[in-house]
Amino acid sequence: MSTKTNPLRLDHLERRSLSQEIATLLTDHILSGRLRPGERVSESVIARELGVSRAPVREAGRMLESTGLLVSHPNRGFFVRTMNSEDLGSLYELRLAIEREAAALVVRKGAADVIPVLRQQLEKMIALADAGREPETSAADLEFHRLLIEASGNPRFLAIFQQISSEIQLGLSLIGRMENAPDNIASNHGHIIEALESGDVEQVRNAMDYHIGLARHVIVAHFSGLETADRD
Repeated sequence: MSTKTNPLRLDHLERRSLSQEIATLLTDHILSGRLRPGERVSESVIARELGVSRAPVREAGRMLESTGLLVSHPNRGFFVRTMNSEDLGSLYELRLAIEREAAALVVRKGAADVIPVLRQQLEKMIALADAGREPETSAADLEFHRLLIEASGNPRFLAIFQQISSEIQLGLSLIGRMENAPDNIASNHGHIIEALESGDVEQVRNAMDYHIGLARHVIVAHFSGLETADRD
């Protein structure tokens, strides 16, 4: 007796690729501010402008909902995610929990291989900041942290970080340019590399506590100020 199986369908793969391209386009519009928090993302309008059906647009919306950039409301569709200071505070607490232990794992495994990679990434960040290329500087900053987490060898740490990266970028895009002067970037990330070089687990944990904790304090305080200004 033979068992029938459904054949692989190329049209599904093509649609998935198209949905990913649309998701990338929408991500760029959200993080650049062309689509603002709370703004409705109309499937029909986007489909018409791109010359595609609504199905891949809807699938792209679901992708971005899973990354925290969009939210969906029954019978109303997708909207750009709004964030408040409490959202950002909890996001940075999660970052801290992941990154301090990821950095500790790197030290235990030996940081010799990743330190040159992090130094190269730091140089890239400084060059982008010096050129005033803010969105790219923020993306390079996240890549620095992603490389560190990847070096820990813990795939769950990396998966969670990649899942929240879009939310982190969204929060940064909403508050604009902050703490991205080249000197600030050099000192704020340089002490992480120095801690890794020390080979001391507690020193590297303290370095991450300071780095992520300071970012949380500055960003949440700034965001709270914006919220107060909006209410006034």
